[in-house]
Amino acid sequence: MSDIVVIGSINMDLVVKTDEIPKIGETLLGQELIQIPGGKGANQGVAISKLGKKVAFIGKVGKDMFGDMLVSSLKDAGVDVSRIEKENCNSGIAVINVDKDGNNNIVVIPGANSKVDIDFLHKNIDVVENSEIVLFQLEIPLETVKAGLIKAKKSGKITVLNPAPAYDLDDEIIENTDILIPNEHELEKIAKIKVTNDHSLLKAANVLIKKGVKELIVTLGSKGVLHINRNGHKFYEAYKVKAVDTTAAGDSFIGGFLSSYVNDKDVEKSIELGQKAAALAIQKVGAQSSIPMMAEIRNFDWKAL
Repeated sequence: MSDIVVIGSINMDLVVKTDEIPKIGETLLGQELIQIPGGKGANQGVAISKLGKKVAFIGKVGKDMFGDMLVSSLKDAGVDVSRIEKENCNSGIAVINVDKDGNNNIVVIPGANSKVDIDFLHKNIDVVENSEIVLFQLEIPLETVKAGLIKAKKSGKITVLNPAPAYDLDDEIIENTDILIPNEHELEKIAKIKVTNDHSLLKAANVLIKKGVKELIVTLGSKGVLHINRNGHKFYEAYKVKAVDTTAAGDSFIGGFLSSYVNDKDVEKSIELGQKAAALAIQKVGAQSSIPMMAEIRNFDWKAL
């Protein structure tokens, strides 16, 4: 039995380091190209495992040069990879431009991730039924996410959705999500309300609470985190660190949050661990390679920040 099962994407990240991210029609010279295992689902699975929880993964890779590397990276991090299958296509790929300030933009080619269909979900439903928390993102087909959320909810599991990349979501997806963890841009897309300040942020958040989300955690980058539920809301400040690469910040936050939340369902304590994991991750280059172990979090001098 796993504490958490992740149903999501597995990508090879091709990271291009450059002084600035090119504008449309602009050609720039980059410093280097780095090849790092990633994918939102895989990153979150690795983050949870690195922080000491049992994680099973349901997903697919391609029968290409990246497939074995991606599965090995998950396995090396302690993730149960027994339910990952290979498809006769390319593995998922993300091309990531990272500038000198750690900002990035990303283009994702789904590849084998697009084959994570409802039949594959049903084939592995026993893993869902033998876990406490079921985590999804949106880099696999939306219909699979919806079917998985509904099934997990009916099975009495805690359902978690990181709605990235941003999509319009129907009410059935929202009402079957216990914990929704978007950033502010994803929140805008789902709530259909432009977020320009704290007032509009809370207005958008309340739209989703009224639709059935129990706990809404909005990641705000350097501005911190908003937690809101039916009892009220609270803002949490971010740790001020020098950002080298923000690629896995959100995934590290989610890994930290859930690895704590599965213990005692304490949202405040879980946000604290999530923020620490994200703060350490953005000080390194890459996705899975930047995700911290629990020992790194414990040994870091947080009082010095």
